[in-house]
Amino acid sequence: MKKLNTTLIYVLSSLSILCCCFAGLGILVALPSFLIANKKLNEANAYPEEYDPEDIKQMNNARTFALVTLVINGLYFLYNVYYFTTTDWDVFMEQYKEALEQYQK
Repeated sequence: MKKLNTTLIYVLSSLSILCCCFAGLGILVALPSFLIANKKLNEANAYPEEYDPEDIKQMNNARTFALVTLVINGLYFLYNVYYFTTTDWDVFMEQYKEALEQYQK
């Protein structure tokens, strides 16, 4: 029987949650994670007799986790695009300077 390894999916998805803080750029890690999980799950569903049912269930859970991280990163990315397109750059820089001054205190 073939094994489905979910470690890569979980590592990439967890890394994408950490990268979400950088304007939603974790989408660049979450998307490949979801695509890999989806490809492996489709392969396992095409030939279910070659894979352990428990491995298929674990890969399904990994794909769900990857999808959740993809949605979170996508929403945060869209929020940042909206924020930067609708906010005047001078206002943004002023808020940034104020936050920097508060941090230095």
